[in-house]
Amino acid sequence: MSDFNRGDLIEIAYLIASIFFILGLKQLGNANTARRGNQVAAIGMGIAVVATLFIPGFDGVNILLMLVAIAIGAVISAYPSRIVPMTAMPQMVAIFNGMGGATAALVAVAELTGHDLISKGDTISILLGVIIGSISATGSVIAFLKLQEMISGRPIQFGGQQIINGVIALSVVVLSFVIYFGMETNDLTGWLVKADNTNMLLILMFALALALGALFVLPIGGADMPVVIAILNSLTGVAAAITGFQLNNQALIIAGSLVGASGAFLTLLMARAMNRSVTNVLFGAFGGGAAVGGGAAAGGEAKPIRETTPDDTAIMLAYSQKVIIVPGYGLAVAQAQHAVRELAEQLQERGVEVKYAIHPVAGRMPGHMNVLLAEANVPYDELFEMDDINDEFPQANVVLVIGANDVVNPAAREDKSSPIYGMPILDVDRAQNVVVLKRSMGSGFAGIENELFHDPKTTMLFGDAKDSLTKLAAAVEAA
Repeated sequence: MSDFNRGDLIEIAYLIASIFFILGLKQLGNANTARRGNQVAAIGMGIAVVATLFIPGFDGVNILLMLVAIAIGAVISAYPSRIVPMTAMPQMVAIFNGMGGATAALVAVAELTGHDLISKGDTISILLGVIIGSISATGSVIAFLKLQEMISGRPIQFGGQQIINGVIALSVVVLSFVIYFGMETNDLTGWLVKADNTNMLLILMFALALALGALFVLPIGGADMPVVIAILNSLTGVAAAITGFQLNNQALIIAGSLVGASGAFLTLLMARAMNRSVTNVLFGAFGGGAAVGGGAAAGGEAKPIRETTPDDTAIMLAYSQKVIIVPGYGLAVAQAQHAVRELAEQLQERGVEVKYAIHPVAGRMPGHMNVLLAEANVPYDELFEMDDINDEFPQANVVLVIGANDVVNPAAREDKSSPIYGMPILDVDRAQNVVVLKRSMGSGFAGIENELFHDPKTTMLFGDAKDSLTKLAAAVEAA
């Protein structure tokens, strides 16, 4: 088989892989087909990887090195994919996204440092790949550390931070221009020859871009992490597409473009769900600090709350006509998705109408609650988005809030001084009765007091969510 024919087959394989990527992405948009969509996309990636091994010009050593790298990556990824719980999926997404950005940046660095003759277009792609990939890499690492609670989830700020960020960003831009215009034009039109100091300047720009990515995400609070993850995911996709142009790899161009476009679209949807602009998310950091409201959170007199027991709550639930369940990150932490489904089934057997109210930014990544409930086989037609269910809260006899906080905080609707004012929320406070399952009276990501917990119609059921839900299911069955 000639190289020409082999090249044609590789391009066809890349086209087939791209079709699988598109079909997989389409199926990921629905909870009923998301699992299959992930598998379809994985098959597409497998096709692309196998096709790459047959690129003309690769010798036995190249192929062996790639196979070794694939084996190492498979082993490293297989282990955490089996042991990491669903509650830690946001962290996994963040760190994997960071790896994608780092890969794109390193490929770009290797392309420039490994060649003396480079086209003008490739030079621009390389510089953009280094900058975008580096920012995505370290930004994703900081997001991982915040989500994993290895560093504070609150905005981390220090004196002169904006000035330092500005100086670093300006330095990165200046270095990119110096590298590009410092190269000499070759006799061959459209090609450039590197100057002696090009590699050193590129490494310096690479290091500064890495620092910028970390410093960019540090002052953003944990409440904004769903939007930040979407932004970083989009950046990684763009960096991957740029890498595809450098390597003349059509599959990488298409896959990167899909990720970049879907990440950008998701960013806009998340920002809209919070009623905030993307620039406010990136530079506002929920008021720029660990703001707290009044009451106990502000060090004042503690406001009254009403505690309840599993037995009392079970009676209220068992004799209701309509119950709405609001899952939050506390449900994910307690891994209580199966327990909440069992409770819902117990209520439905008694003729109670049960629905789940899903806020767009509940949890720590877009779709976090949907994924958890789908894992527990909760019927998709019982899940309702915020806009579709908010009008139903006044008719609900009981709303069961499980570990949610900021997304049900009335301050977002009523208190203009609140850092979350204007963010659309689930109108839980308009229900007839509210039961909140929490470990303690701790605040949410935004670090502010939640007046819902002090509402006369609200009762607090303290304890581990999974344990509390198990006791509620048993009590409902015995009621």
